[in-house]
Amino acid sequence: MSQRILIIEDHADIRRLIRMTLEFEDHEIHEAVNADEGLAAVQQWRPQLLLLDVMMPGSMDGLELCRRVKSDPALGCPWVVLLTARGQSQDIEAGMMAGADAYLLKPFSPLKLIETINSLGTAGAAP
Repeated sequence: MSQRILIIEDHADIRRLIRMTLEFEDHEIHEAVNADEGLAAVQQWRPQLLLLDVMMPGSMDGLELCRRVKSDPALGCPWVVLLTARGQSQDIEAGMMAGADAYLLKPFSPLKLIETINSLGTAGAAP
């Protein structure tokens, strides 16, 4: 079953890797290059899943976007997977406190990304 996935990542190569990983499934994939654009895309597309970078340029980072999306039921309560190079325990704790459903360290393998998404139960089911 198709689901809408929004990739919010400022590095084009990482967006491309994620898109290529997910294209084998029947997903509707959208992309944003920063959190501000990502928030507008969430409001427009109502994705079931956000793949969200933490460190991005702009007026807010991924943690702030995660907090905003998770605190606004009108945005559809999507699953959020944080993607980041920040792997200290306090970074992971901050991500989970912001409302993330999963935390994936860069660099990650395509298989690990798919396993993480599947572990959320998003395959064919909205939260």
